[in-house]
Amino acid sequence: MDKMISKIYPVFLVGVFLFLMMATVRPSSANQADAARPSPDQLQYEPLFFELPKAHRVVLENGIILYILEDHDLPLVTINAFVKTGSMHDPAGKEGTAELTAQVMRTGGTTRLSSREIDRQFDLIAASASIAMAMESAHVGFSVLTTHLDKGLDLLSQILIHPVFEQGKLELARQLQLEEIRRIKDDPQKLAMREFSRLIYHQDPRGRFPSSASLTEIKRDDLTAFHSRFFLPNNIMFAVSGDITKEKAVEKIKQYFGGWNPKNSATDFPAPVQQPQTGMYFIEKDIPQSTIISGQFATGKNHPDFHAFTVLDFIVGSGGFPSRIMSTVRNNEGLAYSAGSFYRARPDYGIFGSYAFTKTSSTMKALSLINTVLENIKAVPVAGQELTWAQKSINDGFLFSFATPEQIVRQQMTIEYEKLPPDFLTSYREKINRVTVQDLHHAAVKYLDQTKNTVLILGDGKNPDHPLPPGGYTVIAPID
Repeated sequence: MDKMISKIYPVFLVGVFLFLMMATVRPSSANQADAARPSPDQLQYEPLFFELPKAHRVVLENGIILYILEDHDLPLVTINAFVKTGSMHDPAGKEGTAELTAQVMRTGGTTRLSSREIDRQFDLIAASASIAMAMESAHVGFSVLTTHLDKGLDLLSQILIHPVFEQGKLELARQLQLEEIRRIKDDPQKLAMREFSRLIYHQDPRGRFPSSASLTEIKRDDLTAFHSRFFLPNNIMFAVSGDITKEKAVEKIKQYFGGWNPKNSATDFPAPVQQPQTGMYFIEKDIPQSTIISGQFATGKNHPDFHAFTVLDFIVGSGGFPSRIMSTVRNNEGLAYSAGSFYRARPDYGIFGSYAFTKTSSTMKALSLINTVLENIKAVPVAGQELTWAQKSINDGFLFSFATPEQIVRQQMTIEYEKLPPDFLTSYREKINRVTVQDLHHAAVKYLDQTKNTVLILGDGKNPDHPLPPGGYTVIAPID
């Protein structure tokens, strides 16, 4: 025991000595060192320089538009494609046709290969292919190793040009869509956003969504007709990036898609009929929280007010915790675990909305606070510091949309697809920085009109704690 103590004792003394030395360090020394360090906001560094790489644009004889950007870091070729179509073109009474067409094109086989063989061959070469339908476009995604480029393009061309829509795969896709409609009732936020879209796009094809009844009416011939109408070479754009030269990209796309015959197809997208169902609407659901969504039409990307409204939306609610709605509703009052705003800008129009997810008893208080934020930003000019914060945050985030060659070439293709000015991307940051306090005030007064709002509340109206105003709202039922 004595030997053990004799070994431990010197170590103990050293520990005590170090502790006493640290205890005798004057706090003022640490404070002086901290004071000598500059604040992160005061750090000086060279300004970042960003130059957008230019993709090559080529138009093939059959109308296919190609954007090509080389990148030889990895032995991989990636293709993104936009097709001028969308769910807004669903036949009346057969809503869901567009989405089923996209799904079964990929899964339903071709005139040369069965669906099982298509999947097997994709697996053998470790390639991936997908087709997704949006409201105003269809997106094709594809990637393959350079060594398997020919095989991959052969499979992709079969899917896009010669699908057969196997009946079994159509039935499977239909059942999956029916299940998604059933399950959306268990997702209050997703359900509320769908029903809000139906109200805001009232009397416009964009406001029609699949239902159990409409999906049941869709036949295989409907998918064939939809494909024949929209999936055409003069109706598609390809963005090719990766380990391939411009010359080889043109050669390979011609080889596998050059025989695709063009047809006339009226696919221009008129702006929506702006006849929203304004006022307050309520969906009954037995849950302990309310979902609030309120919004109206706003300006589009081609309008001079676009950049000012983008900054305004960021300050109002899409800028995260420092934004006004989040600060007011969540940070200060603690009424919602999430609150903010969103701005969905299309070329010729936009949708602006605010939202909050709050407990039943605070439903109307949360909505009132949001409305107060929107009224205050019209009445009181935005401070210069708040404007600077928003501009810097937006521009910093903008750069992350060009992190890879795939993103770069896809962004440039999107500009043409949406018929935006050629300098839309290159001038974006400069125009954001040119937004003034006066521009924000003009945009707020012009677009944030409470009388034009469509307000949707989803929650438990039977709960005695629910403070809905009597007679001040319309009860609606979601589509089934």
